Amino acid sequence: MGSMKDTKAENGAAAPASNGGGAPPSSGGGENLPRRGRSASMSSLPLEVGTRVMCRWRDQKPHPVKVIERRKIPFGGPNDYEYYVHYTEFNRRLDEWVKLEQLDLDTVETDVDEKVEDKVTSLKMTRHQKRKIDETHVEHGHEELDAASLREHEEFTKVKNIAKIELGRYEIDTWYFSPFPPEYSDSPKLFFCEFCLNFMKRKEQLQRHMRKCDLKHPPGDEIYRSGTLSMFEVDGKKNKVYGQNLCYLAKLFLDHKTLYYDVDLFLFYVLCECDDRGCHMVGYFSKEKHSEESYNLACILTLPPYQRKGYGKFLIAFSYELSKKEGKVGTPERPLSDLGLLSYRGYWTRVLLDILKKHKGNISIKELSDMTAIKPDDILSTLQTLDLIQYRKGQHVICADPKVLDRHLKAAGRGGLEVDVSKLIWTPYKEQG
Repeated sequence: MGSMKDTKAENGAAAPASNGGGAPPSSGGGENLPRRGRSASMSSLPLEVGTRVMCRWRDQKPHPVKVIERRKIPFGGPNDYEYYVHYTEFNRRLDEWVKLEQLDLDTVETDVDEKVEDKVTSLKMTRHQKRKIDETHVEHGHEELDAASLREHEEFTKVKNIAKIELGRYEIDTWYFSPFPPEYSDSPKLFFCEFCLNFMKRKEQLQRHMRKCDLKHPPGDEIYRSGTLSMFEVDGKKNKVYGQNLCYLAKLFLDHKTLYYDVDLFLFYVLCECDDRGCHMVGYFSKEKHSEESYNLACILTLPPYQRKGYGKFLIAFSYELSKKEGKVGTPERPLSDLGLLSYRGYWTRVLLDILKKHKGNISIKELSDMTAIKPDDILSTLQTLDLIQYRKGQHVICADPKVLDRHLKAAGRGGLEVDVSKLIWTPYKEQG
């Protein structure tokens, strides 16, 4: 299948996208939804796709949902269905199949015309708020699709096809649809070899595979090792199957991605925690071998069990260290999601504030770019967000008041894991024989 380029850094830059399994941030809305129709009784079963109703979530509290799909329960009665629902307060990754007893039928609402609702909603919401409504607005990361293609994409990916995976010592709940080959689409759980990333439908298949698989780390070259952390560079052309399997795996946790079927064009940088059993993948980023737009990162992911440990920031920092080695400025592939922008803005903020805090005298955006490999446009937008730049007499002037810098540094929080550049042994792709 192929390499999927993130059209936004996510999540792991995306690490901030995880909430450790707790209740996710609300996207507005709430439990007191306006009624759009008369209450339904058992006589209205089965519920139609598009129905809105209150559903008991894992916190044992009712939350508003919209029915996305339904399926018959084998050997059940005519009204015995399970329902795939989207929690309208939460991110799409929490969509799930629920049983009828989780739904409060006294709160059933007949759905209004979506086009009319969109027009009314768009008048009341800011652009930032509209980004958070998944089911009625364009998903960011798919702006390159026309309306018909977008509808087809949303229809095709609306229901998660794989509920869980086993990877190494972790069993992980998936978040999104991933286009696995059809023979795997009916598997509630897939079992991955954590080293070669081959996947199977049954545990015994994985056990047989592990007895034969001689890999103990990702294929490719180890370009960094510091303590128990290692980074491997994997060439998609030389390790096509691994690259494809990595993309299948990543798509389970990244919503805003476009699928490309040629991994030959990409390099994958796989971060691992190493012990006496081998090198265990915690996350990765990919980049095009040749990018006309100076993109230094196409897709980024920290796997859920390893999120909120600083690995996402480490991956971003690592991508910029490679840019420095290349003698280029870099920027992540656009468009960025809200969370992707948040992750990068956090990195840019920390790096720029550290320099401004230590630097004596004036410094230009060009000088900051040369020092950090961050694209001037990204520096300018970050400093504008921090209110650290003014436009005077036809040019931008950085205003770095020490007290303001200290306040921003405190708000920025800790910097995360540091990349020890002395441990990086790497030759840029264009220079490889």
